[in-house]
Amino acid sequence: MKILSCNVNGIRAAERKDFSQWFKKSRADILCLQEVKAQKEQLSDKLTNPKGYYSYFNFADKKGYSGVALYSKQKPLKVKYKLGLNRFDREGRMIEVEYPNLTITNLYLPHGGRDKENLKYKLESYKHLFKHLGKRRNKKSILIGDFNIAHQEIDLARPKGNKNNIMFTPEERGQIDQLLSLGFEDSFRKLNKKGGNYTWWPYAFDARERNVGWRIDYAFVSAGMSIKKAFILPKIHISDHCPIGLEL
Repeated sequence: MKILSCNVNGIRAAERKDFSQWFKKSRADILCLQEVKAQKEQLSDKLTNPKGYYSYFNFADKKGYSGVALYSKQKPLKVKYKLGLNRFDREGRMIEVEYPNLTITNLYLPHGGRDKENLKYKLESYKHLFKHLGKRRNKKSILIGDFNIAHQEIDLARPKGNKNNIMFTPEERGQIDQLLSLGFEDSFRKLNKKGGNYTWWPYAFDARERNVGWRIDYAFVSAGMSIKKAFILPKIHISDHCPIGLEL
């Protein structure tokens, strides 16, 4: 099974950068998207009903903001869209699909704000996520998407200059620690211990060309799950993030 994920930073903008062509070539069994920034009526049939896939969307109440999508070759048994936190749910930040032997949760966690004005909301979102995961004991699970946190120094190009900045504060990094303590593994880091592997680059200062980036997109898997591959695709330019994925 091949599972891919990408923050597209606007699915319509990604489509203009050949998103559909890349998706078709990817042969993914499941594709999770974050930050679709659209409403259903704004999307083409190619995006809402791609051939060979069941499609699910969770649009934000606010137009042009947030939102997630999930495409699956196999029809899930159940689909869930709410975490139980009102603001989070209104912003369309989760789709969870349940299959006979696996649950996949597609997540777009809040950024927190450049001046940390939304850090409290971000931490509250993680608190609700942990509570949600506590109900899922002894089930194989994958949490995938944009977590908006660089966990360790190896996960960003300039850790010293960002130690007090949003996405790398001790409080935020502790959320990933707690997630791992719940019995999840960082699939990419389990198989790749090297630095220089990032999933998001600021648009300014030629950051992507210089590889001055952050690894904030993850695929966390239940401990003990058999992972064939876990990878990052930095050469795919459909947004300021690049796709990530894993094969089971």
